[in-house]
Amino acid sequence: MKVAAPSLAPMLRSATQGRLLARVLIDPAQEHNLTQLVEWTGSSMPTVLREVNRAEEGGIVCTRKAGPTRLVRANENHPLYLAVRQLILGTYGPPAVVAETFGDLRGAEAVVLFGSWAARYLGQPGRAPSDIDVLVIGAVDIDDLHDAADAAERQVGLPVQATARTRDAWLNGHESFIREVKARPLVPVLVDDEILDLAADLLAAQPRAKFPR
Repeated sequence: MKVAAPSLAPMLRSATQGRLLARVLIDPAQEHNLTQLVEWTGSSMPTVLREVNRAEEGGIVCTRKAGPTRLVRANENHPLYLAVRQLILGTYGPPAVVAETFGDLRGAEAVVLFGSWAARYLGQPGRAPSDIDVLVIGAVDIDDLHDAADAAERQVGLPVQATARTRDAWLNGHESFIREVKARPLVPVLVDDEILDLAADLLAAQPRAKFPR
């Protein structure tokens, strides 16, 4: 059965390929096992194994065995490594990039991608997004928020627009902005599992979304 071209990057075979490469290429020094990549992409082991094999045959990734575990990392020696990395991080990279750059933001209880990029990432057709919309839920310092957005922007190559709202504001949903965000596709990238009401609310708002780690 023919798989439709992914909305974010039609030149790729599939969204799974884009998500897998984004996870591997964001940090070329880090290795990932196949189980981690299955969890990240939300796909199956056979599909991930197939995409890893294709990427290795193309020279984009390298793999090695550590006992029974196969580890995957980026191949920085490939002549097109930098070009491929920029393409992937600018399309399927934002969840991994935002999780990394916003991960140490003090006071953040959840970080969510929304807007047109999130819609394309979840498969809704439309024009390619021109920026990345990020919502941070929690009590954060605005200067730290902007610094995290700038760091993410430097990696993905697209403007990153970051907004913050408190947990109470998000859960109450009285603000028109929050109601609009909740009504559209969401991609949670960081969620504090200890804040049960917020985690449950995000799952209810986007029941098919994965929480990448």
